[in-house]
Amino acid sequence: MDKRTLHRMFSALMALVMAVSLLTGCGTKSAEQVQEQEDAQTIQVYLWTTSLYENYAPYIQAQLPDVNIEFIVGNNDLDFYKFLQQNGGLPDIITCCRFSLHDAAPLKDSLMNLALTNEAGAVYNTYLNSFKNEDGSVNWLPVCADAHGFVVNRSLFEQYDIPLPTDYESFVSACQAFEKVGIRGFTADYAYDYTCMETLQGLSATELTTTEGRKWRTAYSDPASTARVGLDNAVWPGAFERMEQFIQDTHLTADDLAQTYDDVMDLYRNGEVAMYFGTSAGVKMFQDEGIDTTFLPFFSQNGEKWIMTTPYFQVALNRELEQDTARRSNAMKVLNVMLSEEAQSRIISDGQDLLSYSQNVPLRMTEYLKDVRTVVEENHMYIRIASNDFFAISKDVVSKMIAGEYTAKQAYRAFNTQLLAEDTPADDEIVLTSGKGYSNVFHADGGNAAFSVMANTLRGVYGTDVLLATANSFTGSVLQADYNKKMAASMIMPNGLMSRRRTMTGAELKETVRAFVEGWEGGFVPFNRGSLPVVSGIALEVKEENGSYTLTGITRNGQPLRDDDTVTVTCLATEKQMAALPASESGTSAGEDTWVKNTWRDHVSGGGAALAEPENYITLR
Repeated sequence: MDKRTLHRMFSALMALVMAVSLLTGCGTKSAEQVQEQEDAQTIQVYLWTTSLYENYAPYIQAQLPDVNIEFIVGNNDLDFYKFLQQNGGLPDIITCCRFSLHDAAPLKDSLMNLALTNEAGAVYNTYLNSFKNEDGSVNWLPVCADAHGFVVNRSLFEQYDIPLPTDYESFVSACQAFEKVGIRGFTADYAYDYTCMETLQGLSATELTTTEGRKWRTAYSDPASTARVGLDNAVWPGAFERMEQFIQDTHLTADDLAQTYDDVMDLYRNGEVAMYFGTSAGVKMFQDEGIDTTFLPFFSQNGEKWIMTTPYFQVALNRELEQDTARRSNAMKVLNVMLSEEAQSRIISDGQDLLSYSQNVPLRMTEYLKDVRTVVEENHMYIRIASNDFFAISKDVVSKMIAGEYTAKQAYRAFNTQLLAEDTPADDEIVLTSGKGYSNVFHADGGNAAFSVMANTLRGVYGTDVLLATANSFTGSVLQADYNKKMAASMIMPNGLMSRRRTMTGAELKETVRAFVEGWEGGFVPFNRGSLPVVSGIALEVKEENGSYTLTGITRNGQPLRDDDTVTVTCLATEKQMAALPASESGTSAGEDTWVKNTWRDHVSGGGAALAEPENYITLR
């Protein structure tokens, strides 16, 4: 064999060695690289209520099995998202129910413009106009509507031979006729801000949707303007006159200001009131109780009919998604499914009709809303102005109108003055400082670091050996930030998270953890990695296969948990999940106050509270 042949063989061998070396290097990633990849592949969706987490979120994930979606229950409060924005923690997709463009203005530059997307194009212009910024951009899209109007006891109308109202005049006549037989024609739960606000706007929906009304609404909600905007003198004086007339025609008094929801429900059940202002869900509820009930719209004094609506939520996307084509594509896939007909049908309450703002979702109406079908078909579904200012000021001003303290002119002036008043400084006392920020993306090797911080901290608060929490217990990232009382309290999921504590054997703890990991009949079943439980004081090994999860091991202090071990365990879950918790009847409340949010708020309110370090609490294979 000559030297040239040997040289060629040696070169080929070296090339092979280098190729193998490169391939081996490419196939070996550091833990940090793996986590970065998981971060890039995860689309985070913040839901405004845990009810969406139980039914809506699993459906969306099932439609997009190739997209890793992490659903987190945040807060129904735009201040929460402003705080995340200011501290670098704004999620990919946001949902919020208690919403207005006015309150969302500070978020505008951080959100995608959806105006030219197919999803925005499908929204009826009548409704999309309520979400357009003055420059024509659209950051938020509404999902289906929660319809508010008049819930009517049709049996009482038939019993006393009183015609059902078809316009404002016949509505007033019906109220007068019922009063003659000792029955209230109308009342509502005016103890609440939303009832005061929606009555004021609903009676003037016609005027508030005119060119003048839209012009004022756009100016009020303009994100580009820093000046405070009061009421105009074209639309709003008449709105207070109509409210004043309505109060007189229905004989509302100061006594009605004490009416709560339960009070009004009892009056209706007992046949003491013929009509109340509420949601369409009340129709089925009372039909099921044997009361012939129907739903009627607001009757404008010009003859038009309108339903007051509030979207079940509005949805927006983080503008940072535009920096990564793949992430933006995945986020748009998620948005498309979120707004689909089937997904929207999983949002509405039992018995309610699917009233979508989108042309892509066909109108499906049950018998419960048959008396307002034409109103819906005419797109007369008014979307309320629901800024924090409007909630608070409506409660104050409308209450004083009902109590007889304000005339229409006085009410208009008082409302306008309060809108123009400078904000009073918020309570910004810092009660908690986090010197480090922690990711709230679930990682297969370790879990969710931010959730681990919260679980470890709460284990200390409750003084328990082990803490076991559903994944929706915490509201996302632990940010490197100073937290005031409101923002600190918002770290806990707000929708009825409870604590339950008991002493368990190792065997009982294994079965309890297994139920949290694998799901149980009547309880919550994890539907993706991010929905697996969070633990402190123990570590879990879990096997993932075809979308289901199996608990394969538990260690405590680095050693396998023994069946005869004895440990104190605190579980965090909603009441519904607690009811199906194994051995729950043996459990006791973790302290006098079982609401986790209150326990956490009390813990941090005095200042000086400190966050624990995160731990690797789960290994997913």
